[in-house]
Amino acid sequence: MQLKSVNLFNFVAMEILDGKLVAQSVKQGLKAQTQQLIAAGKRAPHLVAILVGSDGASETYVASKIKNCEEIGYKSSLVRLETIVEETELMKIIEQFNNDDAVDGILVQLPLPKHIDEQKIINLINPSKDVDGFSPVSVGRMVLGMPSFIPATPYGIMLMLEYYKIPTSGKRAVVIGRSNIVGRPMSILLSQANSYGNCTVTVCHSRSENIESICLDADIIVVALGIPGFLKSSMVKAGAVVIDVGITRVADTTKKSGFAIKGDVDFDNVSPKCSHISPVPGGVGLMTIAALLKNTFNAYQQRNLS
Repeated sequence: MQLKSVNLFNFVAMEILDGKLVAQSVKQGLKAQTQQLIAAGKRAPHLVAILVGSDGASETYVASKIKNCEEIGYKSSLVRLETIVEETELMKIIEQFNNDDAVDGILVQLPLPKHIDEQKIINLINPSKDVDGFSPVSVGRMVLGMPSFIPATPYGIMLMLEYYKIPTSGKRAVVIGRSNIVGRPMSILLSQANSYGNCTVTVCHSRSENIESICLDADIIVVALGIPGFLKSSMVKAGAVVIDVGITRVADTTKKSGFAIKGDVDFDNVSPKCSHISPVPGGVGLMTIAALLKNTFNAYQQRNLS
C-alpha cells in the first residue's frame, strides 16, 4: 500500500517510496520468468553466496538473499568459511564457481577479514558472473553506458525512480557520499542519457564545504553516508525527492533487540517538505536485494543465449 500525507503549510503532497511494494513487483516479474524457464525444461538461475566469518549484519544480509532466491524459484548455494580462512583458499573456491557452467552469479559478502585483499577477490570473480557489479569490468562498462551489472543499491534506486515515474531529466541531483558501492555509481547513473538520468549531479563528501546550501538547491538528494540523521530539514527545499541509503544500528533500550535501525535522514522533520522520500527501514534496503536478483537473471540470460 502506498502511504501518503499532505503538508498544508508548504502545499507539498508527500509520497513514501515504498521499497517493499517496488521490490515485490520486481520479484513477481522474475518469479514468472523463472517459472517459464522451468516449464520449458530449462534450469533456474543459480546464485552462489560466499560468507567468510560470522558477522551479524553479514549473516542477516546473506540469509535474506538466500530466502529471496527461494521465494522466486532460483537455486541458491551458501558457502560458509571460517574467519581464519586463507586468502588462497577463498580464491580457489571462487575459481571453481567461475568455471562451473551451472552457476550464474557469484557474490562474496563484504566486508572480508583484514588479512584478505577485498579488491583482489572482487577482481577474481568472472565478470559474466559479477552480479554485485563491483568488478573493474562491470564498473568500466557502466561508466561508458554499455550493458553491465550495476551495483545493487544504485540499481535498486533507479528501479524505484522508474516505478514511481519520478522525473529526473534536467533536475539538479546531489549525492552525499562517494563510495565505490553507492555514491560514485549513483552519480554516474543519474547523469547518464537515459529515461531516469539526465540530471546535473553534484557529489558531496567529508571534504565538501557548504553542503547545506548545495543540498538546498537540489531537486533530488541521495544520502549514503552511514551517519544517522545527517540530512536535516534545513538542508532540503520544498518538493525535493529524498532517497535514504543509510542503515545504522543505534542503541535503543525501548526495543526488544536493544537497538533501532536509523537512516541518514532526519525522517520526521524532513519528510513533510518532500514530494517523495524513502523510509528506513522499508526503503532502499529491500530494493538492493531485488536488484541483485535482477542482475542474477540477467547473468543467466547472457550466459544462455545460445
